[in-house]
Amino acid sequence: MDFNSFDFHPQIAKGIVAAGYVSPTPIQAQAIPSVLAGRDVMGLAQTGTGKTAAFVLPILQRLIKGNRGGVRALVVAPTRELAEQIHQAISDLGTETGLRSMTIYGGVNIRPQITSLKRGVDIVVACPGRLIDHIGQGTIDLSKVEALVLDEADQMFDMGFFPAIRRILQSLPKKRQTLLFSATMPDEIRRLSAEVLFQPVTVQVGNTAPAETVSHALYPVAQHQKTAMLLELLSGDSTESVLVFTRTKHRAKRLGLQLDKAGYRAASLQGNLSQSRRQEALSGFRDGKYQILVATDIAARGIDVSQVSHVINYDIPDTPEAYVHRIGRTGRASRKGDAYTLVSGEDNAMVRAIEKVLKAPLERRTIEGFDYNSPAPPRTSDGDRDNAARRTPRGGKSSRPAAGKVAGQARGQRFSRASSSRSNSNRGRKPAL
Repeated sequence: MDFNSFDFHPQIAKGIVAAGYVSPTPIQAQAIPSVLAGRDVMGLAQTGTGKTAAFVLPILQRLIKGNRGGVRALVVAPTRELAEQIHQAISDLGTETGLRSMTIYGGVNIRPQITSLKRGVDIVVACPGRLIDHIGQGTIDLSKVEALVLDEADQMFDMGFFPAIRRILQSLPKKRQTLLFSATMPDEIRRLSAEVLFQPVTVQVGNTAPAETVSHALYPVAQHQKTAMLLELLSGDSTESVLVFTRTKHRAKRLGLQLDKAGYRAASLQGNLSQSRRQEALSGFRDGKYQILVATDIAARGIDVSQVSHVINYDIPDTPEAYVHRIGRTGRASRKGDAYTLVSGEDNAMVRAIEKVLKAPLERRTIEGFDYNSPAPPRTSDGDRDNAARRTPRGGKSSRPAAGKVAGQARGQRFSRASSSRSNSNRGRKPAL
């Protein structure tokens, strides 16, 4: 099966070819016919499976005929990064159509958005908060919307956006096509789907778990040794690009600076950055300027970088669903990826919850020669004890790579000696974390 079987308009077909699309992914193959037929659709699929094109292409087909300049399609997304990603897909796939798209989100001046809306656009990709601002100020007219997409609905619920979503729905025509996409299906999403979808077609690809192209491993380590462990993993493994997740904005910023000082091409992406700096970090990571991006969960669904080779959870996520979303940044488009999680004793319960979702135990690994007995440093003023990047490793030599070196260069390939922590004496039992 190829995209020609959908009989898209020639201008859309040119965009498909220009974007390098050849064969539709399973979610695209199953969802596109129903969306083209005008049906409401509930789409369930793991991240990195091509959901964006599954709704963008049929919407372009719908809008290519008819009046231009009024908002006829609205896509609502939880984060600025994801909104920009969707907007870029619309621009790429619709490059020959003449249809105009724009993004609406907070953290930037609202006036340029108002100006663009006055000039006229066909598709708006918006985050809920700023869209509510435009609705309240009367600067956007949604009365002509024919198609609504709620993307990553479960994350919008997690971020507390459902009241805003219901307010947005009140500004839309009741007669419209509605598409709801989600990586997981908690009860709240089921209730929302019952409210907003009319006789929907449900499209589900696999289960809501990371792609099978991703391999998983746990690295048990004391909290104060996490940075040292991360440096060991980076120094010995051959990588293309690495996405490191932390729990807090402060830790993401500090860890990004530590990696940069250690000679890695690293940047951080977290909520305290201005939109221009967030975009620079994301674009730099996508373009290869940065090999390592340290991010909080704001980036878990907003990064579409097909060549991410490794996701490293510096901090274990708060929920199994968040683990799925983080890990979904690697192993995309049928490529292989690796997911490493640094875990300490207090993470046992979450590890069990993640294993339950994956329906398989996660391999425990240790690194040969790593000093697991190094003492915790004195508590710092901010209460964060993790300054182990300054540790003195075996042999008394600094663990930092020489300036300018990046992960994957030949430095003894220490990571190749990483081994499972299961020994012959306890084979068949999971060791305590």
